[in-house]
Amino acid sequence: MSKKDKKLIRYTNREFNSIKEGLVNYTKRYYPDIYKDFSDASFGSMMLDTVAYSGDILSFYLDYQANESFLDTAVEYENVIRLGEQVGYKRPLKSNSFGLISLYVLAPVQTNGTGPDTNYLPVLAKGTKVSSDSGQIFSLIDDVDFGNSDNEIVVATSNQQDGTPTAFAVKAYARVISGERNQEIFNVGDFVRFLTLSLADPDVTEIISIVDTEGHEYFEVEYLSQDTIFRSVTNKDPETRKHVPSIVVSTSVPRRFTVFNRGNSTNIKFGYGSESSLRTDNTTHPSNVILKMHGRDYESDLGFDPSKLLETEKFGIAPANTTLTVTYRTNTTDNVNVATRGLTNIIEPLFVFKSEATNNTKIAFVRDSLEIVNESPITGDVSVPTLVELKQRINDTFATQNRAVTADDYEALIYRMPTKFGSIKRAKIIRDQDSFKRNLNLYLLSEDSNGKLITSSQVLKNNVKTWINQYRMINDTIDMLDPRIINIQINFVAVVDYSQDKLEALNVAITEIQDMFTENLDIGQPIYITKIYDKLNNLEEIVDVTNVQITNVSSGKYSSESLNIRHYISADGRILYAPENAIYELKYPNLDIKGTVK
Repeated sequence: MSKKDKKLIRYTNREFNSIKEGLVNYTKRYYPDIYKDFSDASFGSMMLDTVAYSGDILSFYLDYQANESFLDTAVEYENVIRLGEQVGYKRPLKSNSFGLISLYVLAPVQTNGTGPDTNYLPVLAKGTKVSSDSGQIFSLIDDVDFGNSDNEIVVATSNQQDGTPTAFAVKAYARVISGERNQEIFNVGDFVRFLTLSLADPDVTEIISIVDTEGHEYFEVEYLSQDTIFRSVTNKDPETRKHVPSIVVSTSVPRRFTVFNRGNSTNIKFGYGSESSLRTDNTTHPSNVILKMHGRDYESDLGFDPSKLLETEKFGIAPANTTLTVTYRTNTTDNVNVATRGLTNIIEPLFVFKSEATNNTKIAFVRDSLEIVNESPITGDVSVPTLVELKQRINDTFATQNRAVTADDYEALIYRMPTKFGSIKRAKIIRDQDSFKRNLNLYLLSEDSNGKLITSSQVLKNNVKTWINQYRMINDTIDMLDPRIINIQINFVAVVDYSQDKLEALNVAITEIQDMFTENLDIGQPIYITKIYDKLNNLEEIVDVTNVQITNVSSGKYSSESLNIRHYISADGRILYAPENAIYELKYPNLDIKGTVK
């Protein structure tokens, strides 16, 4: 085609109107004698509309796909997860909740009447199932020894005539975790690199164990290149066991796997190598690959294959020609947090009595007397992070690089804690200015069963402390503290147009403010009062907003924390600042947003 015959095409037309305008101009310019009817009712106009419509849709999807390739512009939740995995972020599984419960049993009296008969103080084995009033299942994490000398013992019943004890009540404590154990069996055929299996259960919270037919155990790691894990072993030394119940040991794990989510599916990925690679040392030493280094400075054998460098067991062993038994924990309910005194039911008590306990009547008496209750809330399960929260955590994960140096590093690592240890809704690290050392104050918050902010349980705090100890600076000391939860109410006065229905306008305005507080604020985050003004003034139903006030509510169904709001409002009234150790919460949006329309 000659330069004279080359047709002008404008590639900047991307949406319907500009595409159609370009098509019309193109037709008039190059086909003036063939088609002249460009009226809206003509057949040609319909064809141009059809082409412009198709072009608009194609442009939209091209732009959409381009936006979904970058973290800042992506809007699809699954795409954001995949982009996060590229920088080291792992999507957490469904959360567990942890808590401490009290257990009570009645014990028969010794023959001399001085105390309980220790032969009939059993051990309640870990794995015993209990449940809440609403049906959430929990399991004991540890064995409960009712014969432990640290237990509380009081007289339960006594003889009315002489007052001698007839039974003693023994109180013990135990940790519980939400969920119950399930198993799936997988028949694995020929060797496949990076073998991936999908669990049928969508509510998996953690993989407990994977064992093959030969008895080999596979261990979960964060990345397949990680060949060492740390395990806790019970401390059997009676002198130190009380203060150090477990000993941490490092273990080399050639057989390992990672866990990741895809939608509602939980997937398990194994390593690169085979069983034969485990028995054969395929690791190529640099002295044998680059230089012989035996008195000479050159390499005479150039016949090595560089791909051999990857044929090692450094990515772990993938199972082959075996059967895998996968044991995992699941939470079948949407929320497994439990309020105080909400965990009271025993499903399957697993008692172990001493061999000296031979009286079946007394054994039955102890079994039937078992009671449990949680004296504090059980927390750890939190709502799924919003898209904004997820992007922030991904960015923080990339910056952290598996070490805790800055406050942002600490917070990112806390949010990355495996869900099998529980989850934190809000975390904040603040340098203790009163300390001469690098002492840090760590503020933690959880959610209750209704999604409202509450202080984290001590069990969950201990898990967080253990988790971050492996990443913190050696000279950092950390104090776990509870932040102040400041409940607020919002009152506004608005002017509506005379043609608008006042009740409808009021409902629209309240809904708009509710949407602003669908996400919980961060600890220490201020509230910009001007944004409330802007949101309401942009509504068609609202002519003007004359007043917005934020007040503190406390006691009753609200937090007991009170705050003089006036002391934290800026001089121009535009910003409500928050104490660095406090968080604002609009606890009941349907009740705590009140408006007046004129």
